Amino acid sequence: MRTPGTTLDVTAADICVSGYAKRVRNVPSAVKRQAYASYGVRSHEPGEYEIDHLISLSLGGSNSIRNLWPESFRTQPWNAYVKDELENELHRRVCAGRIELAKAQYVISHNWIIGYRIYVHTKPTSAQARRKTRSRSRRSYSPPRSQFDPPVP
Repeated sequence: MRTPGTTLDVTAADICVSGYAKRVRNVPSAVKRQAYASYGVRSHEPGEYEIDHLISLSLGGSNSIRNLWPESFRTQPWNAYVKDELENELHRRVCAGRIELAKAQYVISHNWIIGYRIYVHTKPTSAQARRKTRSRSRRSYSPPRSQFDPPVP
């Protein structure tokens, strides 16, 4: 796995402070170039990719190269805009006490597409996949505990 995901030593209380992700975001251009190179992306057009945090900063992800990957804005239907929806939903749930931070990190790092289907409950349409993330209504559904339970140490 090229990008296994790494986290910072933070708690839900830390990440739920307004502006947290903005304060910890720091990915130098050289590290971004390294992330592109590790995936064989030698050149790209503006707006084609972003260097994404597999475990988002809003869920305690780190700026380490082990947590960064080039994520497409153009692939359909699973792309950067759609993953952002899951990141936002998991962050809302962590901050509302509806999911443990470690479980949210596990979900997004192990298979974010399945996580999207479980926590966002829809299959993105082409229009959804193209637009910027919009605020979603909160839902009361919680998946069965057997799905995406992180391994117990």
